[in-house]
Amino acid sequence: MVMARRSPPHGSPTETEVKIAITKPSFVARSLLQAGFKRRRPRTFEANVLLDTADQRLRQAGSVLRVRQFGKQALLTFKGPAAAGRHKSREELETTVGSSECLLSVLEKLGFVPVFRYEKYRTEYTDGEGLATIDETPIGNFVELEGSPPWIDRTAQRLGWSAQEYITESYVRLYEEECQRRGVKPSNMTF
Repeated sequence: MVMARRSPPHGSPTETEVKIAITKPSFVARSLLQAGFKRRRPRTFEANVLLDTADQRLRQAGSVLRVRQFGKQALLTFKGPAAAGRHKSREELETTVGSSECLLSVLEKLGFVPVFRYEKYRTEYTDGEGLATIDETPIGNFVELEGSPPWIDRTAQRLGWSAQEYITESYVRLYEEECQRRGVKPSNMTF
């Protein structure tokens, strides 16, 4: 089963989102509930493995192949290149799988190798129109707003954030920037 949140006219599933850096996840959680959001998933540990070919063909194309273990659920995700803009928008194809370990073995046998691992704790909220997640990561805390651009802008404003606070970089890029700022060599973004 392929899961996607939005489909543009050409029929390809598209993910549109922004991140916003936050300092107090519990405050944001209360704000979301007060704004009418319902908690869709409780705080859950998430482990993500990004894979690529030896010559990094996917990264060079701006694409991502990811295996995610989220609680007891495993997901395989392909993300295409992001379109330029104040919201990050890109093709996303995602499906559940039985075993992340088995899938990783299959992908490695097909020539994909793990290139980056990142971990976070994620709590999901929805208002029925879009998705808000609170991500607690080794490099800081973020809220992610995913939905249509008007929904993202309206929700951010309602919660007290401006478009100037939007982050469209991936966790990989944010981690690399944090390592550069601290003067350490990047490896994996793990607790």
